Amino acid sequence: MNAFFTYMFLGLSLSAPIGPINAAQLDKGARYGFTHAWLIGLGAMFADVLYMLLIYFGVAHFLSTPFMKTFLWMFGCFILIYTGIETLKNMKNTPEADSRETQTGISSFRTGFVMAMLNPLNILFWLGIYGSILADSIKNHSSEQMLWNSLGIFAGILLWDFIMASLASTFHRMGNRKVLQIISGLAGLSLIGFGFYFGYQAVLQLLS
Repeated sequence: MNAFFTYMFLGLSLSAPIGPINAAQLDKGARYGFTHAWLIGLGAMFADVLYMLLIYFGVAHFLSTPFMKTFLWMFGCFILIYTGIETLKNMKNTPEADSRETQTGISSFRTGFVMAMLNPLNILFWLGIYGSILADSIKNHSSEQMLWNSLGIFAGILLWDFIMASLASTFHRMGNRKVLQIISGLAGLSLIGFGFYFGYQAVLQLLS
């Protein structure tokens, strides 16, 4: 059980640094409430699950090839800048009760999933972190312990998802139009900033 909580803390630590997913969660949660923010994090977690499965079955290393890294940096750049611009364009719109229905849970889930799938840092991070955990578990522990460690990581990710969604929905309940606009503006600028960083990394990859 101690190992489970250790890996749960690891999952929490992996999710906590501010990044595109957290920025998107704050925007969606402030505008549409807890569920949409939570679904963005859940979509990102499903991308994490996919990468962990690819690592487990030994087919993820092709994602770290120069061509794939360049492609993912460039495509991630486009997605983040586009999402950031859309966020800034919509920051003055106050979501009405019926607009919450049009902003479907599927779209929020898809946003989180695509952002996480196209984030090369996410890929390399899981290759390094989970790859080392997997190697250690295979060498020193049973497959049951490896599963337990993996579940601990996911428990930490889910906990952080809940924390971020709760924080974002707090702003939503405040209902202050100015506060919502500020949050959306900061989230949009943050996404654009991450997009430019991805683009810069793509250029470096091309020149290397």
